[in-house]
Amino acid sequence: MLTAGVRLLAAAATAALIFTAPAQAQYPERNITLIVPYGPGGGTDITARMLARDLEAALGRPVTVENRAGGGGWVGWGALALAKPDGYTIGYLNVPSMYAGYLDKQYKRTETLDSFTPLMNHVLDYNVWAVKADSPFKSVKDVVEAAKKAPDTLTVSAFGAGSDDHLAILSMETENKIKMITVHHKSTAEAKTQALGGHIHVLGANISEVAEEAKAGTIRILGVMSPERSRFLPDAPTFKEQGFNQNWSVSRGIAAPAGLPKDVEAKLVAALEKTLSSKEHQDKAASLSLEPRVIKGADYVKFLKDNEGSTKTLMGW
Repeated sequence: MLTAGVRLLAAAATAALIFTAPAQAQYPERNITLIVPYGPGGGTDITARMLARDLEAALGRPVTVENRAGGGGWVGWGALALAKPDGYTIGYLNVPSMYAGYLDKQYKRTETLDSFTPLMNHVLDYNVWAVKADSPFKSVKDVVEAAKKAPDTLTVSAFGAGSDDHLAILSMETENKIKMITVHHKSTAEAKTQALGGHIHVLGANISEVAEEAKAGTIRILGVMSPERSRFLPDAPTFKEQGFNQNWSVSRGIAAPAGLPKDVEAKLVAALEKTLSSKEHQDKAASLSLEPRVIKGADYVKFLKDNEGSTKTLMGW
């Protein structure tokens, strides 16, 4: 049995520990880095800088965009995967482009989708096929029929093997039993120049990348690969309306490294959802012809896994 003196000493020691123990840190306590896996000025960079400004208000801390270009995006994704999972480093996942870096075995990369904690999808930017204004092609059907008559002669642009543009082309070839020549460009800007100059027949791009040119009349949209017509291109028919079962987009979403504590994850998801749902952010996105689309939690993970499966099937990886 403890004596009264011993009990008194024990109580005093406990009180001292309680008094001197530092309070648990409340996330976030410092600035947050948002990694963009591409260079400045591109679609993801513009999207990220729009998000960073609005996310600062929701988190109460500055959010700094850091461009990590190279390796088809994997310089940035690698840095994100290896970062400390404390919520102070987050970044963009661009799918389907990201999958090529590890599904294609030639790269021998160990990082995969499981190297990240997916937080929330930010925008879905649907694919389009477009042509210059004086092109003889007036519809998607015109392109398909021309490709059937002359296989391996019709050129269509894409942005790298396994990109959304490329997968859309492969899917159209499979669905319609046609074969076209895919021309990979370093940027959409380069592809648009080639299309307007008549060097390629069809421009594969995303809505936000061609909306202004379509409104100006310098290019004609043959079809949009979305479930319904885009509010940014209301006069452009969907592929589905034209009898083609195609639904393709690029997804730009936010993730953290794997192992992120659940309480930090919850705070980030809540801040992102508040930001993306705000009228101010929606209006900014609309001015760039971007469509915010909140997909979170298990639904976002399923979305990413489903896209990964489609990519693997079409690319033969």
